[in-house]
Amino acid sequence: MRLLHTMLRVGDLERSLAFYTEMLGMQLLRRKDYPGGRFTLAFVGYGSEQDQAVLELTHNWDTEAYTLGDAYGHIALGVDDIYATCSVITEKGGRVVREPGPMKHGATVIAFVEDPDGYKVELIQMSSRAKV
Repeated sequence: MRLLHTMLRVGDLERSLAFYTEMLGMQLLRRKDYPGGRFTLAFVGYGSEQDQAVLELTHNWDTEAYTLGDAYGHIALGVDDIYATCSVITEKGGRVVREPGPMKHGATVIAFVEDPDGYKVELIQMSSRAKV
């Protein structure tokens, strides 16, 4: 077995695609409309679905926003330069909700950004990953 994808429901698919592709550097891997069900699925990631897990962005055509609830945590991405990554995200209009720095009870350098629907994405400095 292996993890295939994580699904997020998004209110504005184009806005979410711009965030994940332009700000986080993912690629749109595939997209398909389902008119009978009134939804669109878009899969984004850093490589082939055959090789790694990806994100499935589900847009229900008649829903503009969702209540996230308190069970969802975050998606985590490893980055080579967390400070430069946060700077680029901010310059492109993204929202950094926790500036880069060591985690509270450790030395791993992390930051959090928020996608257009309010989902948290944790950025982890890869050179400090072994210190977790």
